[in-house]
Amino acid sequence: MHAVILAGGKGVRLRPYTTALPKPLVPIGDQHAILEIVLRQLAASGFASCTIAIGHLGHIIRAYVGNGSQWGLRVGYSTEDSPLGTMGPLLTMMDRLPEDFLVMNGDILTDLDYGEVVRSHRASGAPLTVATYARKVAIDFGVLTTEGGRVTGFAEKPSMDYRVSMGVYGLSRETLAGYTPGLPLGFDELVLDLLAAEKPPHAYDFDGYWLDIGRPDDYDRANAEFTTHRGLLLKGA
Repeated sequence: MHAVILAGGKGVRLRPYTTALPKPLVPIGDQHAILEIVLRQLAASGFASCTIAIGHLGHIIRAYVGNGSQWGLRVGYSTEDSPLGTMGPLLTMMDRLPEDFLVMNGDILTDLDYGEVVRSHRASGAPLTVATYARKVAIDFGVLTTEGGRVTGFAEKPSMDYRVSMGVYGLSRETLAGYTPGLPLGFDELVLDLLAAEKPPHAYDFDGYWLDIGRPDDYDRANAEFTTHRGLLLKGA
């Protein structure tokens, strides 16, 4: 199996940690970078190779990861000269991709079985598989329902349940046919195009451990929890 890791962003929300380091290389615990944990997990899940899409401070990622042999992987690279969005980098490497593959952000901590996402994607026959996670969002206001200038309903600080994208996808190469290499393509645009074409993505629901390290608070939480979750995150790795 093959994975594409998206690691080209500037990590603006995680500054000052990302001033001198690309976000996937910020340390978790005393020994590991986020990207190292991901690579170990991919190898343990049966992946043989991956491509890392790099941009901002990409030379540091190259120096750290090398050819991936230390984790039992064959690692190649694709460089973004300008931001291409979530899916845009894939268009520049189409000739190097198998028919079905994994795409993931390089800044998440989860015990999701990446190999199972690809297997589920193949079995579904869908053009795209999205790993999803349950989130409850609290509204800090009293919420009114109005109609014709009259209040018809009220809820005090309600909470809403959603399933959100984990930043992990199973994708088929033919799904990207028709898009222009070198132009930005976001996950949102791809999903909306598929829905408009009545080719809905497949949802892979997951309820284990997942943390998207996007903000300093998330990073602090990741470090606080890593000691107790190390066995979970690096089992078999």
